[in-house]
Amino acid sequence: MLREILVLIGITFLPIFELRGSIPYGILKYNMPWLTVFIICVLANILLGLIVFFLLDKFVHVVTKVKWIKKVYHRIIENTQKKIHPYVEKWGVLGVAIFIGIPLPGSGVYTGALGSYLLGLDYKEFFIACILGVIIAAIAVTLIVLFGSGAWNFFIKPV
Repeated sequence: MLREILVLIGITFLPIFELRGSIPYGILKYNMPWLTVFIICVLANILLGLIVFFLLDKFVHVVTKVKWIKKVYHRIIENTQKKIHPYVEKWGVLGVAIFIGIPLPGSGVYTGALGSYLLGLDYKEFFIACILGVIIAAIAVTLIVLFGSGAWNFFIKPV
């Protein structure tokens, strides 16, 4: 069982899959109880988001010690942050949570962390968005895995 849990965490940590790949793998390949898979993958994905956001912040602080990079960074990123600040104040956490929660390729905690950092969200705001987004994605993926194509009937009334 420990090996299966470590594999699920490993799949969750892969940028191309995250929990969109680990939940189906745990339920369909390992035949693990869906709630166990859900909890493992959600916790791993939230942890991943926090690690990525933290390391991104450290990386930017190290790289911007180079003068020309700092100048470019300031001109592009910080000026853009000032322009979009009203929109970030209005939709920031919710917008990032929805982006992370959409179970499609290219969305998830890796791109959510990068976008949050570039938008100027702080660690606490990203933490909230990360938790909400990961739970949204996990619920959607789990429903689709458990009910297959019938999962959409949960959201849409058949005509």
